[in-house]
Amino acid sequence: MEPEISIVIPVYNEEESLQQLFRELLPVMEDLKRSYEIIFINDGSCDKSFSMLYDIREKFPQKIRVIDFNGNFGQHMAIMAAFFHVRGKFIITLDADLQNPPAEIPKVIAKMDEGYDVVGTYRQNRRDPLYRKVASKIVNKITNRITGLKISDYGCMLRGYDRRIVDIIANSNESTTFIPALGQKYAVRPVEIPVAHREREFGESKYNIFSLIRLNFDLMTSFSLSPLQWVTMSGMGISALSFLLVAYMIIRRFIIGSEADGLFTLMAIQFFLTGISIMSLGIIGEYIGRIYKQIQKRPRFVIKKIWEEEDAEK
Repeated sequence: MEPEISIVIPVYNEEESLQQLFRELLPVMEDLKRSYEIIFINDGSCDKSFSMLYDIREKFPQKIRVIDFNGNFGQHMAIMAAFFHVRGKFIITLDADLQNPPAEIPKVIAKMDEGYDVVGTYRQNRRDPLYRKVASKIVNKITNRITGLKISDYGCMLRGYDRRIVDIIANSNESTTFIPALGQKYAVRPVEIPVAHREREFGESKYNIFSLIRLNFDLMTSFSLSPLQWVTMSGMGISALSFLLVAYMIIRRFIIGSEADGLFTLMAIQFFLTGISIMSLGIIGEYIGRIYKQIQKRPRFVIKKIWEEEDAEK
C-alpha cells in the first residue's frame, strides 16, 4: 500500500544531529496515525552520515529509504532526486539540522488537509545571528520584487507539497532549481504558516556567504528577466546623461575655453561608468551561463544506489 505522507530530508555531513533527528521525528510521525515513509538523501557526505543512515534503515526497513548520491550535488538537487521517488500524497521537506523541529510537521499536514497544495513556512522568533536575519529580510524583499513571487522566508525548508506539484517540479527540465520558488509558481492554492525555529546545536551551516549569494543569483535569473531589463534601462539612462555631459563640455569649451580643472571629476565619472559596465556584463554572463548549463544536458545529480525494501514497489 502506498504511504500517505513522504518526508524528504537531504543530508550532508550531519552525523552529529541524525540520531536526535530520528528520535524526534519517529514519534511525531507515529502520533499522526497515518501511513508514511521517510526518505533520506545522502548528498556526498564525508563523515559518518551515510553509515548512520544505513543503520537506521536496517532497523526500520519498511519506513526508511536512503538515496545515496555519487557526490555532492546540493540541497535542492537532493530534494529533486527524492521527488522522483516519493510515493506519498503529501510530501514534506525538512532539513536535518533540527533548527526546524519535527514537531511542527503536523501543522503543515493540517493545512494540506484543508486543501492547500503548497504550504510554505516562515521562521517565527528566528534563532540565527543578527547579520543573517537582516541579510535574509533584505534578500527576501528584493527577490520577491524581482521574481514576482510572494514568499516570506526563502530559507525555511520545512514545507509541504501536494503530489501533483511535486510531479510537475520533478519533470521540469531546468538545469538549476529552487524548490520553494518552483512550488509557489506552480501552486493553485498556496498558503504560508509560522513555524518554530531553534538555535543550531549540531555542526555548522553548510551555506557560507558566497554560496548564499550564488543561490540567490540562481533564483533571480531562474524566475525573472528583470536584471537584464534593469541593465538595459540603466544603459539608456547613463548614455543620455553622458550625452548631456559631452554637450555641456563642448559648449563650455567654446564659451570659456579649455581648462585642466575637473580632471578628477571626469576620472570619477569614468570609474563609475566602468563599474556599471562590468556589473552589466556580469548579469548578462549569469544568463549566458544558465544557457550554457542547459544545453550541456548533463545529469543534475547521479544516484549511486537506493536502499529500500526490494518488494516496496509491489
